[in-house]
Amino acid sequence: MDSLLRLAESLREREDIGFVFVGRGSESARLRNEAKQLALPNVLVYDEIDAEEIPRLYSQCQVGLLALDQKHKSHNILGKFLPYMQAGLPVLALINTGNDLLELIRRERVGCVITETSPEKISDLALELIDKSRYDKEIAARCKALAERLFSADLAAELVISGLQG
Repeated sequence: MDSLLRLAESLREREDIGFVFVGRGSESARLRNEAKQLALPNVLVYDEIDAEEIPRLYSQCQVGLLALDQKHKSHNILGKFLPYMQAGLPVLALINTGNDLLELIRRERVGCVITETSPEKISDLALELIDKSRYDKEIAARCKALAERLFSADLAAELVISGLQG
């Protein structure tokens, strides 16, 4: 999360880019306080929003942000990844080395992914993705298709049935 806050700080002069952080996690209060101390005009932090509001929030966004602690040693697909894909939002993913998401995001061309925390590289990648999401009209369709192909209820049912049969 610190890397994402540093990203917001590095882009503070860009009036066309804003950051909305939503969550009640252990970092929420610290994130809010740090954003306030840094006087970041481009950051909003909410503890929680109604589930019915999430699609409306996503419809106003260009990119979904994902961040994993670099200390993770295993694969981890964040819970936010699927809703972002379903909403057609490409992702900027800051993940641990060796995570399955690295290859998935690159192969499916549904965002940008980085495994290091260099503020400059994260900023460059974020700007690249923002530009890409503006001119690549197919990126939203690829996101939605990936969600349907890999995470659909029909696929889950098929896997359960085949597991019971076999």
